[in-house]
Amino acid sequence: MYSEGMSTSERLIESTRELLWERGYVGTSPKAILERAGAGQGSMYHHFKGKPDLALAAIRRTAEEMRATAAGVLDGPGTPYQRIEAYLRRERDVLRGCPVGRLTMDPDVIASAELRAPVDETLDWIRERIAGLVEEGKTQGQFAPSLDGGEIAAAVVATVQGGYVLARASGSPAAFDAGVRGLLSLLAPRPA
Repeated sequence: MYSEGMSTSERLIESTRELLWERGYVGTSPKAILERAGAGQGSMYHHFKGKPDLALAAIRRTAEEMRATAAGVLDGPGTPYQRIEAYLRRERDVLRGCPVGRLTMDPDVIASAELRAPVDETLDWIRERIAGLVEEGKTQGQFAPSLDGGEIAAAVVATVQGGYVLARASGSPAAFDAGVRGLLSLLAPRPA
């Protein structure tokens, strides 16, 4: 499952990332982590203080990966609208849900300021980046001057996260895609 050159600590982090996405914090037992990682019984405690410490490393890694993926399109070529569109339309495993967004529904993650911090920071980073693009688009005359960058950014993130929920509930990515199309039609640049 993992490459032969991957260290035990890396296998533990990757296993925990997958299990958190699939099962949530409570459903991710140390035994399941060790089994998935192909690691010995004492290895988790050799590399990490315990499950919370390993979960934090896994959540941070997931958050970093999500920011890097978002930056790849939000900082890419094109107009502000095209970059927001690229973010909304980028390839996702919609039916699996968002690995960071799903953590917001986990009561154990939300109850822990330490585990919640990378989630909050990532969602804040995405909103700030999109708000900046909206402001840039307003300056270029692409978006109406009355648009509020922060509000549009919140709507973009809500559309993505809500789209995951609707797609999972229906068992089809169609609901996600419909939400994206609807938001993009509302954001469509003003004619010159």
